[in-house]
Order: sequence, then C-alpha cells, then structure tokens
Amino acid sequence: MCKKILLADDEKGIVAIMKNYFEMSGYQVITAYSGQEVLSKMSCSPDIILLDINMPDMDGLSVCARIREYVACPILFLTARMETQDKIQGFSAGADDYIVKPFDLDELGARVAAHLRRENRRQESSTLRFFDQMVIDYTSREISIHQTPLILSKKEFEIVALLSLNPGQVFDRERIYESVWGLEGDGSSDTVMEHIRKIRAKFSALSSHSYIKTVWGVGYKWNG
Repeated sequence: MCKKILLADDEKGIVAIMKNYFEMSGYQVITAYSGQEVLSKMSCSPDIILLDINMPDMDGLSVCARIREYVACPILFLTARMETQDKIQGFSAGADDYIVKPFDLDELGARVAAHLRRENRRQESSTLRFFDQMVIDYTSREISIHQTPLILSKKEFEIVALLSLNPGQVFDRERIYESVWGLEGDGSSDTVMEHIRKIRAKFSALSSHSYIKTVWGVGYKWNG
C-alpha cells in the first residue's frame, strides 16, 4: 500500500512540483494551501506531513500545535528561515524535522523516506475530523472540546458520528433512529430527542458553539 503524504504550502507552484515528484515516487499525495485546509484534510490520515510555516489564516506552527496531540505521523516543516529560535518554536510545537527552502527534491525525498522508515509505531490509523474546537476520533470513538475529553454513551456517539460525517445534511428523527438503533429497535423516534438533548448539554458544558442545529419541522443537522 502506497504511503499518503500531505503537502501544505500557500505557494501553489511549489506544491505542484512536490506533488508531481512524490506521485512519480509512488506516494499518494494530498494537497492543502492554508492552515484551515490542513485541518480539513486530516481525516485522510496521512502517513507524513510537509508543512510550510508561513501560510494564510493559520501558520504552520499553530497547525502543528493543534494537531500534534492527535497524530503520531512525522511532521516536517518547510521554511525559508533557519534561525535558532524558529527551530526551538517548531520542535516545541511538535515538528520532527526542518527542510530549508530552496531544497533539492531528491534530498527532500530521501528525508521523507528516512522518516517513514523510522516510523515503526504501526498503530491503527485514526480517522479524525476537526470542528471549531472539537476533535472527533471515529476510530477510537473519542471526542474532545478544547482538549477536554467528552464522555458520551455508545448511542450518543453514534448520533454525533452520523450527523458529523454528513455535514449539512438534514436527518429527521425516524432516520436517525433507524440508523443508530436499527429497524428492530424497541423504542421510538422520541428517544432521539432525549439523546440529542443530553448530547447538547454535554457540548454546552465545554463550548458555546451549537454543533447540532434543529431544522424546525424537519429534523437535525451538523453545524461544525
């Protein structure tokens, strides 16, 4: 199975060159051009991340600090700067290495290959999604808000997973009940209302953001 590499840089020309090089080297390449786009692509579970420090809306240091707690894969910074303080900040944020621009593609490829060879954790890849200050790990079935773990029951988590994996889609109570409890469930769609009430209460204890929106007369949708 080919390794997945996430390339993040706001300079599209550089991304195109790297993408072509790594695809020809047998990698599956995912691209991003801003910090927020990196967060949105994390559900692809990359094996290694190349992250430019200077990006719009959220710089590479901030992105690295945001995701490092949740991903074990190597993170390599791409930077035109090489001051000692920059290195300290980068490693403190969780980076594994620095690549200084301009760089030789073959050297970059060798660095990436070396990091992947050293990556022997072989832990199960997690499917992650980031919503505002919430992180959902669908593999381990864990949710945190502001880095505080949230305790949900099995059915509560399955409701959150159903809605959050289908953002923007409206689900009525009957469809949620059938999806979570199955056609053989011995309750009713009113059960869904009670579960969503409890989920909202747990969310609101940690965040003012309304993650589950009521569409009056229709049902519920995710508001990430």
